[in-house]
Amino acid sequence: MVWQTASGMILSRAELESLVQANNPNPHQLLGMHPLGDGAGVVVRAFLPNAAEAEALPVHDKNKPAIKLERLHKAGLFEGISKQVTQVYPYELAITDDHGSVRRVRDPYSFLPTLGETDLYLFGQGNERRIYDKLGSQLRVIDGVAGVSFGVWAPNARRVSVVGDFNGWDGRCHAMRMLGSSGVWELFLPGLGEGTLYKYEIKDGRGAIMLKTDPYGFFFEAAPKNASIVWNNRKFTWSDSAWLKGRREQNPLRSPISIYELHPGSWRKKSASESLNYRELAGPLVDYMRQMGFTHVQFLPISEHAFYPSWGYQVTGFYSPTSRYGTPDDFQYLVNVLHEAGIGVLMDWVPAHFPRDAWALARFDGTALYEHEDPRRGAHQDWGTLIFNYGRHEVRNFLAANALFWCERYHMDGLRVDAVASMLYLDYSRKEGEWLPNQFGGRENLEAVEFLRHFNHLIHTEYPGVLTMAEEWTAWPLVTRPP
Repeated sequence: MVWQTASGMILSRAELESLVQANNPNPHQLLGMHPLGDGAGVVVRAFLPNAAEAEALPVHDKNKPAIKLERLHKAGLFEGISKQVTQVYPYELAITDDHGSVRRVRDPYSFLPTLGETDLYLFGQGNERRIYDKLGSQLRVIDGVAGVSFGVWAPNARRVSVVGDFNGWDGRCHAMRMLGSSGVWELFLPGLGEGTLYKYEIKDGRGAIMLKTDPYGFFFEAAPKNASIVWNNRKFTWSDSAWLKGRREQNPLRSPISIYELHPGSWRKKSASESLNYRELAGPLVDYMRQMGFTHVQFLPISEHAFYPSWGYQVTGFYSPTSRYGTPDDFQYLVNVLHEAGIGVLMDWVPAHFPRDAWALARFDGTALYEHEDPRRGAHQDWGTLIFNYGRHEVRNFLAANALFWCERYHMDGLRVDAVASMLYLDYSRKEGEWLPNQFGGRENLEAVEFLRHFNHLIHTEYPGVLTMAEEWTAWPLVTRPP
């Protein structure tokens, strides 16, 4: 069966249902403006569940036609055709609701992908060092239109949508497109800006629907809430160039160092229930460091985490400073003040494992994506957490780029890698029969070893003077040295 409007446009039942049920892996093929197959005009389609009427209006060239859209389906699928033009043109949707209110928006399905073939190729290889500039939520201006592009890796999902207050958290409204066979889903949403709350609604291969936070999210709601927040972490004005220059010129392996380890949530609290925020921490911490003669402060994991008693060692937001003590800008302020005072800043970094929270990385697209499927490789019995699959290129890219991210965006002077022993040994804290040997029959996790070498190489190559340290109790030689 086919569906036909008064203007004569035909959709197959399968195509119509794929839009209404939000099951189309490439909705851009049907939504937006497209030339008609016979070259006799253009067609515009939009899925607008809360609209009573809709019209496509030209943006730049007022000589182009306005196209009235007709309702194809009660769920909110609209379509309109014009025979006055044969080529697509920039337009906006004028959407009238049931109360007669009209809003105008640029159509998200009228924009080209924000990721190119090279981006996807390097990501698939595990070598896109700045993947955090491509995936996640990115503030962009495309064709003069400001908005936010979203990108997420979920290769086994049947459908991925961006949801938030801007669409009533309705996964039918802004379904993303899969870019080839990369497993990456993408969508540009005009009109959104910094501070927008969002999540990904993912339909897995069995049809189950999950709400997930952004693995590359730059900021998050304060726990127990967990929505990702669009944020520009490039806007802070740094004044620590002299410190960074001096860091590059010294040999950190031969320089004197004295480290003060600190948990920001429990250091000099205002009260039993209230911690200092990042900006309030800056002055007293500088005074104390100078008084005691420490050269560096080392923060316990500063990345976002849901379970406060973990002290940050169960990370749920690898690309975000925890919102417990302020915004990303506030944390940058703290680092900047410490650098201006001649104090280095280190952070505990946790690439060894991640928690099982259903809204975060665990079984992200309904499958063991970031972790191993087999618990003999993919689960820490002691901590109740999951182990990263270091042999998967995209996972290695996620972690290695994360190390670079903290050095670039937050000017970290060093990363202390947590739980390295658990990464190096397949039989870590396991009895016989509870672990799988490597291809040579040994207990070394060769994929983790290669990842650590890769990580060290990237850090020492791109950021001379930055320290890497291992929290390690074995005798593995030169574990923190450049390969």
